[in-house]
Amino acid sequence: MTAPKGPPSRNIANDVPTPARMYDYSLGGKDNYAVDREAVLEVNRRLPGGLDIARQNRLFLYRAVRFLARDAGIRQFLDLGSGLPTQQNVHHVAQEFQPDAHVVYVDNDPVVLTHGRALLAENDQTKVIMADITETSEILANEQVRQLIDLSKPVAVLCLSVGHSIPDDVTLRDMLATLADAICPGSYLAFSQAATVAPEQAAIATGVATGLGMKWKTRTTEEVSALLPDLEPVEPGLIDVDDWRPDPTQPPLPPVDAPLLPFIGVRAQNEAFKDSMEFGGVLLKP
Repeated sequence: MTAPKGPPSRNIANDVPTPARMYDYSLGGKDNYAVDREAVLEVNRRLPGGLDIARQNRLFLYRAVRFLARDAGIRQFLDLGSGLPTQQNVHHVAQEFQPDAHVVYVDNDPVVLTHGRALLAENDQTKVIMADITETSEILANEQVRQLIDLSKPVAVLCLSVGHSIPDDVTLRDMLATLADAICPGSYLAFSQAATVAPEQAAIATGVATGLGMKWKTRTTEEVSALLPDLEPVEPGLIDVDDWRPDPTQPPLPPVDAPLLPFIGVRAQNEAFKDSMEFGGVLLKP
């Protein structure tokens, strides 16, 4: 919401940044408030390379969903912590390769619900619901979810760039374990979160985010791996998602707003940021 019309809804907090709207701004979107834009700028001033990592994760989403739909033949997608439906979102990619693919988006940001329902009103194979993604059992039992997702058949559950927004390790582990138990063999879990190799770097990044009023925990790559369920990693495994089956010919992201231009490409230019990444991959339930 670069220039929101009228007063904001009482259900939409425009005085505290949210991950969905910050991510939208980082990806060149327009559905964000001034507080979100300033938060993105502040994060990148203090943690240069963060903008590149966010955009690399979005490019990973395309490649992961393309693999799941085109190569693995998945026709059902449950996207938890989806953020705002924009270009090259899950339903765009999945339905390009599987026209009958069903997609359910889940997020706890009212902006996602409002804009998502408006954008997807004419797509009866796609729904968006508002829920806390850690309330996993309730989501899986949700009537709207069950209308489109049949858990007795292979499904892809996406938890991309959401782990860092669940700072409690037990909560995140339980959420992922519940998902892994609920899906049938032949299903997939795609996961990524902000991570780093060094514990001290993780602590600094966490402090920056929490200082902006966000629920956040940057973990080490070892900590992330330890929280994931015992499923089979798809090649090339759990890595920096920028290195997960890279494809220079994939559709590009929209350009960023002018104030963010100085932060584009910073990660590749500075050795200090090579150990910070969006870490994850795609896991198969055999």
